[in-house]
Amino acid sequence: MALQRPPELGTRMLPEDTFKGQTVYVTGGGTGLGKAIAIEFARCGANVAIASRDEGHRAAGVAAIEAVGGKAFGTAVDVRVPQAIADSYDQVEQALGPISVLVNNAAGNFAVPAERMSPNAWNAVIGIVLNGTFFCSTEMARRCMARGAGGAILNIGATYAWTGGPVASHSAAAKAGVTNLTQSLAVEWAPDNIRVNCLAPGLFPAADRSRQALTMGGAGGGEATTRPTTTVPGQRHGEAHELGWAATYMCSPFASYLTGHTLVLDGGNWLRRYGLGMPEFTPVREVFERRQGGEALNT
Repeated sequence: MALQRPPELGTRMLPEDTFKGQTVYVTGGGTGLGKAIAIEFARCGANVAIASRDEGHRAAGVAAIEAVGGKAFGTAVDVRVPQAIADSYDQVEQALGPISVLVNNAAGNFAVPAERMSPNAWNAVIGIVLNGTFFCSTEMARRCMARGAGGAILNIGATYAWTGGPVASHSAAAKAGVTNLTQSLAVEWAPDNIRVNCLAPGLFPAADRSRQALTMGGAGGGEATTRPTTTVPGQRHGEAHELGWAATYMCSPFASYLTGHTLVLDGGNWLRRYGLGMPEFTPVREVFERRQGGEALNT
């Protein structure tokens, strides 16, 4: 028997006016889990900014928000460039009002053994995941402080921030930095009524992809063909709107005493190596080569 299924998509977890009059800025909010998070904020009354470098992704995110009756604005941004972030914030605040909630969801990842990784590959992932999270967060914090208003920041993390990520050393290192940054900023900014938390997802079917392609939340679109009924203790994958519910709660007034925390939403998956029951070890290079060859892996 698996963990109980969640209520149906479209069910609102929080009161519909929880974020009424507030502007929520979601990086990478036009596709996948970022879009699912953005939709749930819209269901709770928020105006939502969909931030992405890709025009098509922005349009898809805006359309999804409008489809549930929300107000949205698409904004072009490269989170690696501080001035681009500032310009984007200016555009969003002119269109929707001051930003009070930031979701740092933009990420990048691809599987590659460390010895084969180029400096550009390393820098690309670190730049988006870690530097982008820092730049977006500090720009928002400065604006909140200048107008004497509080805010909430939610970083999208990953459980391999604690365990390491073979063939994803760039992403794992960046996510570890995001987890640590969450804790540091939470302490620094609590006196300014700015809360900073982190959400680490497990396996979820992206909202706009095949249910057979499960995305490892926080891994920047990395996908795996897997059987959650046999690999996840909860015996199912997560539903994208479950992640959205968690995100909205963590940024809501109902969580006003919650800061510096990382919430893992993965059906107990990252804890599955227990006691003496360790699974058989396979060298990561063998796994990588099999994956490159198109073999379906039971991860």
